[in-house]
Amino acid sequence: MFLVVGDNKNTPAARSSSEGAHKTMLVLKRLLAFVVTAVTVLGGAGAALAATTGEPRPWELGLQHPATPVMADIVWFHDFLLWIIGAIALLVLALLVIVMVRFNARANPVPSRTTHNTMIEVIWTVVPVLILVTIAVPSFRLLFYELKVPKPDVTVKATGKQWFWTYAYPSDKFEFNSLIVQDKDLKPGQPRLLTVDNEMVVPVNKVVEVETTGADVIHSFAVPSFGIKIDAIPGRLNKTWFKAERVGTYYGQCSELCGRGHAFMPIVVHVVSDKDYLAWVAQAKKKYASTEPAPAAAVAAAKDTHATKLAAADVK
Repeated sequence: MFLVVGDNKNTPAARSSSEGAHKTMLVLKRLLAFVVTAVTVLGGAGAALAATTGEPRPWELGLQHPATPVMADIVWFHDFLLWIIGAIALLVLALLVIVMVRFNARANPVPSRTTHNTMIEVIWTVVPVLILVTIAVPSFRLLFYELKVPKPDVTVKATGKQWFWTYAYPSDKFEFNSLIVQDKDLKPGQPRLLTVDNEMVVPVNKVVEVETTGADVIHSFAVPSFGIKIDAIPGRLNKTWFKAERVGTYYGQCSELCGRGHAFMPIVVHVVSDKDYLAWVAQAKKKYASTEPAPAAAVAAAKDTHATKLAAADVK
């Protein structure tokens, strides 16, 4: 009589184990599918929103979608640095784990008395230098790219005042003030604290030179989607530039603390086609060039009153 010993898949224990493993694999597959789907949907939705707007969005991760070549380079450099920083953080974490596991009192009761290692000292001197050089080369290239203003197609002078902007188009000889729109006057779809009564208008795919100065205190002209941020200083003329590659409306804000109305000093740039830009210039010449701009004192007083109202509303 012979007794054959082997795996019996028909036993209750074997069937229970197989069913448990099958359920576990099924749960893992569903979880993986859910994660992949969620990442795809969120990423696609975020990309779609970013591609159609130049304003911040709730739960937005990362920088705003670039609308100019400068901003595209800034985003690339940001992501490039993120990979380097992530690699350094993982390396440090791995070294800490190795030290805790291999050189604790239980695993290594007799500590090493090593005080010098030429190879390690060369590595931790040379490697950081190479990392810094790797970062410095694209960093300086991007910096020079931002600072070197190409021959402009359009020049706009932005003057920061407490607490609004004045835009002047020297070649067309007109200027206008741009003030924030109060909450009660907002139309559906207009973002709060970012909407103005008169927008800066520029043509698409044209080099726009922005000259900035301040009339009272230091302000800062910043539009994230364009990758520009430059101070507007009284008595000094600073310059920056951008070349918007897509038609749309792009938002920014004064980025230098300039008083209690600082939060109510938005910037709106409307990028249009060449045809629409020429039509707007013709209309703007009639609207702004034939009349004197509102007196600065009167506009400042009105803006000051508006800032007080908004501040009081926020407190409530």
